[in-house]
Amino acid sequence: MLIHPEINPVALQLGPLAVHWYGLTYLAAFGLFVWLGRLRLHHPPFASLVGPQAWKKQDVEDILFLGVMGVVLGGRLGYCLFYKPLYYAAHPLEVFAVWQGGMSFHGGMLGVIVAMLWFAHSRGRHWLQVADFVAPCVPTGLAAGRIGNFINGELWGRVTSPDLPWGMVFRGAGDLPRHPSQIYQFLLEGLLLFVLLWLYARKAHAQGRVAAMFLVGYGVLRFIAEFFREPDAHLGLLSLGMSMGQWLCLPMILGGLGLWWWAGRQPAQNLSKNRH
Repeated sequence: MLIHPEINPVALQLGPLAVHWYGLTYLAAFGLFVWLGRLRLHHPPFASLVGPQAWKKQDVEDILFLGVMGVVLGGRLGYCLFYKPLYYAAHPLEVFAVWQGGMSFHGGMLGVIVAMLWFAHSRGRHWLQVADFVAPCVPTGLAAGRIGNFINGELWGRVTSPDLPWGMVFRGAGDLPRHPSQIYQFLLEGLLLFVLLWLYARKAHAQGRVAAMFLVGYGVLRFIAEFFREPDAHLGLLSLGMSMGQWLCLPMILGGLGLWWWAGRQPAQNLSKNRH
């Protein structure tokens, strides 16, 4: 049985400026996105686009900026709507109190979809082309975020047997060993999803199928990880003994399967809305 190491959440203190480990994991996520996005420029079908429709390094940076806005705004609104709707309906101004914590991946994903729609419209591209470009660059950012959760000793797992070699006692969660579910999620929806999606996306596919693979892959892997993660205290387990995270994964999986089927039935088409 292991004890979660007591790690100072502040990685670096420079006078009044405190740099937190969690902030550094976000910075790592953004850096990885830019690096992987530039590699994606050399993958099909993006490497074959020429003229006004060619993807450029500046596009990667622009979509990152919009994506960050979508993650922050969508993640916060998603948490308020999915996890504590009654509380925030009674305290609407606290929706803006982001320093109190509370972010939802599924809300952040919806925010990113809106950001991709805006980016596609502003560039005259099909939004599924944008989604296919972005999808393989996302899992490493998710992995970085789970490392931040582990460092902070938050979002721990469910109680497990003392015989589990990697069972861990988390401060604030009692004296019983728990699954280090942050590490499970780091390995599953972070590293494993990245490897599978990156290898898949290196070859040409029907437009929309890379994005569909992300939806199905994340939904399935997150659904599995939720069996080991402690559900939110104020919600507990919902209908059919599933957590809120699992219920939110179901429409992702179904949507991904539907997109996969629809994309395969579309006739050959231009990769952009308008080819000049």
